[in-house]
Amino acid sequence: MLARKSIIPEEFGLPGLASRLPRKPVFRDRVNKARFIAKNGSCNLAHKNIREQGRFLQDVFTTLVDLKWRFTLVIFTTTFVSSWLLFAMSWWLVAFAHGDLDPVRQNKTHCVTDVKSFTSAFLFSIEVQVTIGFGGRMITEQCPTAITVLILQNIVGLIINAVMLGCIFMKTAQSNRRAETLIFSRHAVIAVRNNRLCFMIRIGDLRKSMIIGATVRLQVVRKTTTPEGEVIPIHQIDVQTESAVASNSLFLLAPLIICHIIDKNSPLYELSDMELQCSDLEVIVILEGVVETTGITTQARTSYVSEEIQWGHRFVPIVTEEEGVYSVDYSKFGNTVKVATPRCSARELDEKPSILIQTLQKSELSHQNSLRKRNSMRRNNSMRKGAGGGGGGGGGLRRNNSGLAASPKVQFFTPSDGSQSMNAVT
Repeated sequence: MLARKSIIPEEFGLPGLASRLPRKPVFRDRVNKARFIAKNGSCNLAHKNIREQGRFLQDVFTTLVDLKWRFTLVIFTTTFVSSWLLFAMSWWLVAFAHGDLDPVRQNKTHCVTDVKSFTSAFLFSIEVQVTIGFGGRMITEQCPTAITVLILQNIVGLIINAVMLGCIFMKTAQSNRRAETLIFSRHAVIAVRNNRLCFMIRIGDLRKSMIIGATVRLQVVRKTTTPEGEVIPIHQIDVQTESAVASNSLFLLAPLIICHIIDKNSPLYELSDMELQCSDLEVIVILEGVVETTGITTQARTSYVSEEIQWGHRFVPIVTEEEGVYSVDYSKFGNTVKVATPRCSARELDEKPSILIQTLQKSELSHQNSLRKRNSMRRNNSMRKGAGGGGGGGGGLRRNNSGLAASPKVQFFTPSDGSQSMNAVT
């Protein structure tokens, strides 16, 4: 039996319409895609199979500063206790060699008074290195060896104290601590500014102490393949910012919007909205400057992957003037608003400038239509309210007139053309 022929043509049926709809390209899953720089600025990089571990010991100070606090404190405690025990053994040997530990020679002069055992030698070692000086034990001039040990212990103690204080100061005043108050917007945006597609982010400083000579650098990191077939897993491409063209530093007094014009030299030049969302690129933002209070150079970093780049959005203003003072509302720091933006790439926009004009015209028409709809809805609502109020009043008057057999006349005067006319309402 032949199938019944449909009344609706096949090209207008659901299969035909589905075949003509533009299908979104299918790309590989990017859930497990690792980012090079985390949002907090830490580098997502693991070093493996390092054979020359001795290079870290050649720079002991930097190694101690880079260690975590618990490891640093354990190392310092072990170093102090070991030095005390080492010199305690030295003092005990000096006393043993001089015969101070012999009970028969109690009346003779000792090298160190009141050092009669290893425990007393250990206590004396702590007193010498920490310069406590309780006064019960002291060195005499009878033993040149004891004087030499005293000088060595003082030198070693000063070196250990200097290293410890330097490491603690550097760990507490590290530049990454200052970077905690340098913030970046959660998302980056792409919108039209001055008739050009621009990639924009917002940066800010939460402290009142400024960052002197602040500079911002942008880099695009993605996997590329050269014409010779070489695969570069982390290809870093420098991105020029609009602020860097005008000057070499930023005056980071209030939150600023860093703008990158997507031109022919930009790695985003040939990417449209759809291609950007499906790409594996990562935009790294590096903010560097000198801390005003300490003079230490600090660096704050963050990155934006394709999912964190909003196409057709713009940052809302957050700086207002209130009673002669500029106020910054950080609750709206990362807020964006949709704006009219072509979905094509910057290259297509340069080749066909009419796309931008048409997009802006459509946006203006849609905005005018929305305003007209709002105004018409407001008029209809006001007319309905007025009609409902008038009808309700008339019904009330009817009910009042029907309920009252004889209602008194109420007279009032209304001025008209310089004269008064009298009206009566029953």
